[in-house]
Amino acid sequence: MVRRIVVGAHYGLRDWLAQRITAVVMIVYTVLFATAVFNMPRFDFESWQALWRAPWMRYATLLFMLNVLYHAWVGVRNIFMDYVKPTGLRLVLHALVILSLVCYGAWSVQILWGY
Repeated sequence: MVRRIVVGAHYGLRDWLAQRITAVVMIVYTVLFATAVFNMPRFDFESWQALWRAPWMRYATLLFMLNVLYHAWVGVRNIFMDYVKPTGLRLVLHALVILSLVCYGAWSVQILWGY
């Protein structure tokens, strides 16, 4: 009888697709943001404020930030699964990364909608 040894979580295709899709969303946002900045009438504080007051820019930026956070989570999780062998240490590192990413997400929302 052949016994299989299971190592890692085998997310494989799902992680690969998640990384590619989030990267495409980030590229689209970067092009959108660059276009918006280069089409500003002037490069001054009022124009910059007007850009960020537009709801479409806030929502696009929030979508971008959520994609960055998920992209980071998938990448860091896979690195930890591949290179951090002690389960307890890996669990602590996962918890720290999740806590950090949640804080960064909350901070992003505060920046976008805080006055």
